[in-house]
Amino acid sequence: MTDGAVAGGGSGDGLARAAAAGIQVLALPTPFLVGRVNCYLIEDQPLTLIDTGPNSGKSLDELQRALGGHGYAIEDLELIVVTHQHMDHIGLLEVLTRRSGAEVAALELLAPYLENFSANAAADDEFAQQVMRRHGVPDDLATVLGSVGAAFRAFGSSGHVTRPLGDGEMLALRDRQLKVFHRPGHSPSDTIFWDEQRGILLGGDHLLARISSNPLLSRPLSGGAGAAAPNGGDDDRPRALLGYMESLRATAKLPVTLVLAGHGEPVLDHVELIDERCRMHDRRARKVLRVLGSRSLTAFEIALEMWGNVAVTQAYLTLSEVLGHLDVLLADGRVEETGQDGVARFRATDRP
Repeated sequence: MTDGAVAGGGSGDGLARAAAAGIQVLALPTPFLVGRVNCYLIEDQPLTLIDTGPNSGKSLDELQRALGGHGYAIEDLELIVVTHQHMDHIGLLEVLTRRSGAEVAALELLAPYLENFSANAAADDEFAQQVMRRHGVPDDLATVLGSVGAAFRAFGSSGHVTRPLGDGEMLALRDRQLKVFHRPGHSPSDTIFWDEQRGILLGGDHLLARISSNPLLSRPLSGGAGAAAPNGGDDDRPRALLGYMESLRATAKLPVTLVLAGHGEPVLDHVELIDERCRMHDRRARKVLRVLGSRSLTAFEIALEMWGNVAVTQAYLTLSEVLGHLDVLLADGRVEETGQDGVARFRATDRP
């Protein structure tokens, strides 16, 4: 869910500094609530595009115009770098590589996913259906939401990764070195690129200035279940928020002075913003605990009490958020999880 403006949001100064470093922001339209997605053109050798925007004619037209404004065409692109698997970041990958012949660099764990996007997106939707039903979403609502998810798949695309990247590896351009860090949480494939010489981090959706990056419950790229259930929970879902908090703490240790984000403004003080995000998640965990009270509830019932009809229209988003904060409470021993007839329920323990 979103926040208002917080300390750490950048301004035109951040974009001017990026431009001086040879990095141009290309903000492209998307059909999603998050609004425009920031792709970044790095004027270096090879000529590099970070992310692509969604697979739509409007986005492609605007990308062509934006590139033209800097004196380039799609055919000039030599390298496309992918920050993560979401459709607004990979949708034009197939079109752009076909027209330009550009190489594609992405996290090595992401390469098999991109190779057959349609099949993997369908598996993601099936995973989401299982999670929703497991956590109390009625069958008819889960089915309708699954149909909506399938309709959105057309905004993504497949792509062949020619330069698989490992965590901690260096991606070398002529005039800069970008260190690769795998920072899962918002998605299993979140990857950030750190230009230590300039203090600039190309952060994708790992850290956004004005909204919190939702750690969506996602099917693990490895095909496994992900982190073990804390405190004896009997659900083998991935613990997205716990992983995301660990990723944020690791990023806070980098001496970053400018984060170029996947949406919205640059971030000028990433440590302050990460501290605020951590405090926010602690507040939300306490709110979930208050909603539980002395009752035994499903995650969907908690979401309904917290957000009303929004928990119906955006069931998977709100469910992911509730489950993330329940996982924090499970890890602290303040909540326990039980299952009956295939449905998980949660109740508070006596631990303060």
